[in-house]
Amino acid sequence: MIDDEFYMQLALDEAWKYQLLTYPNPAVGAVVTQNGAILSIEAHQKAGTSHAEVLALLSAYETLSKKSISFDRMDADRAHAFLLNLPKDFFSECTIYVTLEPCSHRGKTPSCASLLEKLHLSRVVIAVQDPIAGHDHGAERLKNVSIGILEASSLDLLEPFLIWQKKAFVLFKLAQTSNGRIGGGYLSSKTSLKHVHELRGVCDTLLIGGNTVRQDRPTLDCRFTEGEAPPVKIYSKAAKFDEEIPLFKVSRRHVEIIDTLAFLEVPSFVLVEGGEGMLHALKEQISWMLIYQTPKLSTNHLSYNIDMNLRFLHQMKKDVDLMIWSRRVGY
Repeated sequence: MIDDEFYMQLALDEAWKYQLLTYPNPAVGAVVTQNGAILSIEAHQKAGTSHAEVLALLSAYETLSKKSISFDRMDADRAHAFLLNLPKDFFSECTIYVTLEPCSHRGKTPSCASLLEKLHLSRVVIAVQDPIAGHDHGAERLKNVSIGILEASSLDLLEPFLIWQKKAFVLFKLAQTSNGRIGGGYLSSKTSLKHVHELRGVCDTLLIGGNTVRQDRPTLDCRFTEGEAPPVKIYSKAAKFDEEIPLFKVSRRHVEIIDTLAFLEVPSFVLVEGGEGMLHALKEQISWMLIYQTPKLSTNHLSYNIDMNLRFLHQMKKDVDLMIWSRRVGY
């Protein structure tokens, strides 16, 4: 018999697809089943839009009714109103699996705990309770609740959210070949590059080293997603740069040259793109690393020469590339 952990793992895997893209919200996944059959697998996708539970219930409705909804499912208020207008027993034989305790408060979207309370599902299975005061206690409003399913894995998923409550969550992104070489132009697939641009589009700060700016002359925009380019901080002891470098030419973008990393004490999401020098400079401040590994070998001499132990948290494919979320051990 398939157990709760199986369904919760599906919810976790779906949530990892949107890790950090929901900033400043946490990544959350949800699965709805009926008598063991999977009706939907969804995840929160963007802050200010429908949460994972709502998206999963909307998809479950479509599966059960064989009808498609006609409104924007990301519109949380409209989605809640639609679900609450269904017959009282519509989901009475369903179980929902959620990687994080349903929110008990109304913020930019209505309370998911209140929604589930009124929909009278058969069971609500939660991986981890919400650790943020004022957001928690949602489970107390629900009946037939199970808590703690794959809790450790769910805490890994939740870790960035917990860090940026107190200080900067620092993600160091790197792309390399299968033999650990870097440089020589684009290494990653278009799918990986698009993902990087999605992360740029939600981060508070894009941090890069001065040597990389001078040598690579990057643009560092979000052209693959048509998003707005993030503010850039250039960490450099020398303040002089060629103003014709493309990153300085991006419209509506603030560029600041800094010689201190004190700003990392401020709660935020900082994406770092740089070479070996930047990796050494940030060795003690890095929260996670995101590695895009392309399936090729290279004779390029450049690599990240550093001693650092990592713990792999999650991996997935991005076209031909392997994308690996990693935590710095000892953090």
